[in-house]
Amino acid sequence: MKKIALTAAAALAALAANPALAQDAGDTVMGNDGNPIGTVADSNEQAVLLTVGEYQIPLPANAFGEGENGPTLNITRDQLVQLHEQQLAAAEEALAAALVEGATVVTADPQPLGTIDTIDGSNVVITREDESKVTLPRDMFVVDPNGALMARITMTDLEAALAAQAG
Repeated sequence: MKKIALTAAAALAALAANPALAQDAGDTVMGNDGNPIGTVADSNEQAVLLTVGEYQIPLPANAFGEGENGPTLNITRDQLVQLHEQQLAAAEEALAAALVEGATVVTADPQPLGTIDTIDGSNVVITREDESKVTLPRDMFVVDPNGALMARITMTDLEAALAAQAG
């Protein structure tokens, strides 16, 4: 679950008080109220994956500062969780609006996958250009930053999975 949520990330980048420093897995991140926010799960030069309760929240590396007790964010835990939950709700609303019969779907790389034929509970049946059908679970779909309905799989990975399934 390492997708970067740009809305919360952009908001946090604006809240950054200090220049970015390297964050190590296991570091406790403190809030601007002096209380712990969460723990660094993973990081690189661009992003930090922060575990906050039940959530894995990706944030831009430049949102972090350094305090007396280690890495800091210029936000409280409650504020960060609220921003993240608002973003999740908005993403789910956008997905519900886009995930309808007749909608065009692209893959993550992005290549045309096909058109949604039917939605049966948690399964989405897609008719491809060659009239073949492929069924993917609903949780494999997102709306990309441009508003396109996208399956979270590359075309290469999908073709490999279909070939393996065919035996």
